Amino acid sequence: MKSFLAMLLASTLAMGAPAAAQQAPAPAPAPFPAASPKLIVAISVDQFAADLFQQYRNRFTGGFARLLSGGVFPSGYQSHAATETCPGHSTILTGFRPAHTGIVANNWIDQRVGRPDKVVYCSEDENVPGSSHDSYTVSDKHLKVPTLGERMKNADPRTRVVSVAGKDRAAVMMGGHKVDELWWWDGKTYVSYAGRAVPPVVQRTRDAVAALIARPQEALPLPGWCKPVDRPIAVGNQVIGQGRFQRAAGDLKAFRASPAADAAVFAMAAGLVQDMKLGQGPQTDIISIGASATDYIGHSLGTQGAEMCIQMNELDRTLDGFFEVLDQTGVDYEVVLTADHGAHDMTERQIERAMPMETHVDPQWQARIVGAAIGKAMGLKGPVLLGSDGDIYVDADLPAATRARVLAEAKRRYLAMPQVAAAFTRDQIAAQAWPTSPPETWTLLERARSSYDPERSGDLLVLLKPRVTTIEKAAPGYVETHGSPWDYDRRVPILFWRRGMTGFEQPLSVETVDIAPTLAATIGLPVSGLDGRCLDLDSGPADTCHR
Repeated sequence: MKSFLAMLLASTLAMGAPAAAQQAPAPAPAPFPAASPKLIVAISVDQFAADLFQQYRNRFTGGFARLLSGGVFPSGYQSHAATETCPGHSTILTGFRPAHTGIVANNWIDQRVGRPDKVVYCSEDENVPGSSHDSYTVSDKHLKVPTLGERMKNADPRTRVVSVAGKDRAAVMMGGHKVDELWWWDGKTYVSYAGRAVPPVVQRTRDAVAALIARPQEALPLPGWCKPVDRPIAVGNQVIGQGRFQRAAGDLKAFRASPAADAAVFAMAAGLVQDMKLGQGPQTDIISIGASATDYIGHSLGTQGAEMCIQMNELDRTLDGFFEVLDQTGVDYEVVLTADHGAHDMTERQIERAMPMETHVDPQWQARIVGAAIGKAMGLKGPVLLGSDGDIYVDADLPAATRARVLAEAKRRYLAMPQVAAAFTRDQIAAQAWPTSPPETWTLLERARSSYDPERSGDLLVLLKPRVTTIEKAAPGYVETHGSPWDYDRRVPILFWRRGMTGFEQPLSVETVDIAPTLAATIGLPVSGLDGRCLDLDSGPADTCHR
């Protein structure tokens, strides 16, 4: 079957789909090239857990197989506690953990904003009149630090910075504040900031994707090696596990949670590389690509069914086709691929597979329920507590002494819950020293410290025990999630590749904040003061971090 990427490239690329590559044989493996690459390609596969990578790495024959011939770090860490999409993406190209990027969650509470629920979305401008956290104007204002692309552009204004993704928060957090092109899927088409011109390649992508969605999608073939996971599982009132991504004409939601959505993002990225001639000037350019379908598929269908297996196969093919387009430009490009967080398969399937302790969280842990009980006991009106998923804020309108009493009582009540592993006040977290040991050894408090921003974090952080999901009851479109401080949500692969480099594998832990200083070193860009460190990509005695 022709890949989704090949179909979309035929319409997206100015000269149609590329012919078979006619390039010289790859040079023999050698130490990491001394010259700076002309193009950096940073790819984030949303919810691509290290466990998922490990499960399918011996099945990859396309783009992932190419990356596996480079520098492989299978035990990368989004080392912080807030393992959500926005915080994770904010670490990849900044070199800073969420405590410094300011992106402490996908959403947080700001009791100063003029909204009834006081919720602020990480990639919005909440000061836009009439906006809400789920009907917002996209903005980069909450990202407190520069990205690698910004640093490159500051050092050489000729640098082009491009960012495309299936989610706005992925595009914004990887692109940063100084982007030449930034596009994301808004649920209907690809959009950018208001007032930006639409390049021809983006319009071609829009048209090609609209035509694809307008047609029904037949079931995708099941690779033979997917048969062991091709089993039904009952989750609430639905049965999943054997899906093939068939789609009715015009079904935008089903498109978003399918391999075709990733292919569309990579097709647009390939078109922008071609049209903008990225990597063909005297400077080094950078493009970041956020592939979001794995996350949507995981949330709606889980990680261990036929659906995810098909997704891994199709993403491997998409990456292969994308790299072929880059090869034909003749540009010397460097790739890094990682993820914003891991994930944990749905409770129902985990129970069937030897994990009877898996469970959904008790609804009684909700801040509004705990706050109502405290308010009743103390004779207080109002919400008393605000927040969700463990980030708890005490009502700012209460007197200071009352706030202290409410906080102490909230902590006591949460710690008494059998599903709760820890409850840390903001003072406890702020007093914790910055962790310096390998990320897998960090205490829960150290993991919390790496996500803590005094301006945005809550008054109390509640962390659930392992294998307790924050999903209270599974429903269509939402059967599994992430966001915990446990390693199944923290661990992600980190893969570096450049033509001609000698491949190697380092199984010991590294962090996603190490990516930015590592890439900066390969282009001779001085950086300092980051949370991450440079990783030596030369497998021999030479050192790419100190040239």
